[in-house]
Amino acid sequence: MKITIVGTGYVGLVTGACFSEVGIDVTCVDIDELKIENLKKGIIPIYEPGLEDLVHRNVKKGRLHFSTKLSESLDGAEVVFGAVGTPPDEDGSADLKYVLEVAKEVGRHMNDYLLMVTKSTVPVGTAEKVRKALQGELDNRDSKLEFDVCSNPEFLKEGAAVSDFLKPDRIVVGCDTDKAKKTMERLYKPFTMNGHPVVFMDVTSAEMTKYAANSMLATKISFMNDIANLCEIVGADVNSVRRGIGSDSRIGTKFIYPGTGYGGSCFPKDVKALIKTADDFSYSLKVLKAVEEVNEAQKSILITKLNKHFNHDLKGKTFALWGLAFKPQTDDMREAPSLVIIRKLLEAGANVKAYDPVAMEEAGRILGDKIEYGQDQYDVLIDSDALIIATEWPEFKFPNFNIIKKLLKNPVIVDGRNVYDLDEMKDREIDYYCIGINTKK
Repeated sequence: MKITIVGTGYVGLVTGACFSEVGIDVTCVDIDELKIENLKKGIIPIYEPGLEDLVHRNVKKGRLHFSTKLSESLDGAEVVFGAVGTPPDEDGSADLKYVLEVAKEVGRHMNDYLLMVTKSTVPVGTAEKVRKALQGELDNRDSKLEFDVCSNPEFLKEGAAVSDFLKPDRIVVGCDTDKAKKTMERLYKPFTMNGHPVVFMDVTSAEMTKYAANSMLATKISFMNDIANLCEIVGADVNSVRRGIGSDSRIGTKFIYPGTGYGGSCFPKDVKALIKTADDFSYSLKVLKAVEEVNEAQKSILITKLNKHFNHDLKGKTFALWGLAFKPQTDDMREAPSLVIIRKLLEAGANVKAYDPVAMEEAGRILGDKIEYGQDQYDVLIDSDALIIATEWPEFKFPNFNIIKKLLKNPVIVDGRNVYDLDEMKDREIDYYCIGINTKK
């Protein structure tokens, strides 16, 4: 079976590499010539555990190819995946121009029946727009070629995307014809043979499922952050509360860890897009609007704690920041809480020295020389007034606290991920602030 995937970002590249791993002939297409040339040389544009080995292995075996020309990649392809970006417009809606341009180009160059699959995260109704765009190009060619449109949203966690694709909780497929369904059944047969379920539904429901899933997870995060803030006020321990509610199987333990809010390429964008979709239909998603409001406020929670400790005088002080990526095991800084923390510190006249195991290059691209970058996690502590934990990378969880106290001007740690134990910090005579626990009561 031969397929073509348009877009080589997180979704497209992971999808292509994983399909090639199960024996499918895959061509990944992108208009970025430098990215494609680098991929041909084995240079991976993103950090994702396991992806580099997967790409190298399947390129070597001749199952994974890269091209800048979609027109030349359609010959013999049964399925074309659109995995291009859908950046948010100013009003929060998903920008579909890249999605529709892919559909148009497919319509201009297809020469046999194919199945057009939307892999990008798109709002309800996009499949119909894709269908019209593709059909319009066929009409311009006076072509009677047939095609189907399918929705196959991704549910990949950055940092675990390869594992998520190869061992999925579920595979959601929205299609409207038996032919499309049978094609997708063949495509995913290697996965269903291993017991991973494919959930078939209509296209509209599949489009909604993606947004509903991410919005539910974002809701759990904001709910727990709201509860954490209340815990601090009333004197409760959010970690005890978390364990108490997480033991309820109806709630579960995932996504109820308090912190500095969600970030990344999916949750912020998808929550905004679903809110906008509802508004377009004159329906207000009040819960999700509150979720977004809580999340934006939570990104500044560490600044509030720093201001309280330093008597609202951060000017001229230097802060060490551990973690720049929005979460561990990725270099993605899109909507990262660290960016809000850095911006507010700089606005207050403070200096920032930061370290992240993999996101330093990305930080340099975004922030330039506005902050300093350390060689390692201890380098940034030298002459800093406090340490801020923004991302819970494993190497930050068991540091040498004696070195931390020696290098910092003041033994102050503001922990946005509740990495450390409060009693241990007290024993070490470190001023410690975290989320959801009143550490000074």
